[in-house]
Order: sequence, then structure tokens, then C-alpha cells
Amino acid sequence: MQGDLVVSRGFIVPAADLAERFSRSSGPGGQGVNTTDSRVELSYDVARAASVPAHLRERLVSVLAGRLVDGVLTIAASEHRTQLANRKAARERLAQLLREAAAPPAPKRRPTKPTRGSQERRLAGKKQRSQIKRGRSGSFD
Repeated sequence: MQGDLVVSRGFIVPAADLAERFSRSSGPGGQGVNTTDSRVELSYDVARAASVPAHLRERLVSVLAGRLVDGVLTIAASEHRTQLANRKAARERLAQLLREAAAPPAPKRRPTKPTRGSQERRLAGKKQRSQIKRGRSGSFD
């Protein structure tokens, strides 16, 4: 578990930059529930870590702004019964989150004009619908 966290080819988080805290998980767990510290909080200082490439730092901080507390991103994992499994889950979740945040934004959509054919089809459909409705309100003499 002590190895570096590979986010992408050019972005690797050294194990020294990650901080782990352990606590007791909530919920059912049987006899060991009050004795094992299986919940894991994995913290990574995105704003000040030297391992974050310069071109990604601003993007990561802006995308993850809602999840950062003083520039630190924290992931909690308590879904497994063992500490080792929760550590692995937290590291995978952190890597996935950083991967998604580091992805370049999608290109802006260029607005296009509707084609002449689509405009004509739309208007023909509207005319047909109005004829149907006009036919319903016929006067009965």
C-alpha cells in the first residue's frame, strides 16, 4: 500500500504526499466493531504539493474547489470490513477523482443554424397540426 499513486502518465502522487488517518467505522460489524480502526481518511494537499504538474495545478484547484478544505482533498472509505481494503478503496477513489479533474475540458459547442429542410419540415408539421385543430372546431348546422 505504501507505493506511489499513479494518476496518469505524467502525474504520479508520491506516497510521502499522502496522509492517512484511521478511525472506527460506523454501522454494524459484529464483535470487532468497537475495536478495529478500519475507516480510512486519505488526504492530499492539491494546492501545495510539488508532485502536481504546474499546468494542472490551477485546473485541479478550480475543478475540485467544492471538495477542498484549505487546499487539501480528503477521501473517506469505510465500506469494507478491513483496513487494508478501505485503504485500497480510498487510493483508487483519489486517483479516479484526480484523473477526472485533470482531464481537459470538453471543447465549447459551436452553435449552428438549422438547415432549410429542417425549417421547412418544422413549419409543415405546424401547419398540419393547426389544420387538425381547426377541423375539430367545425360548426354543426
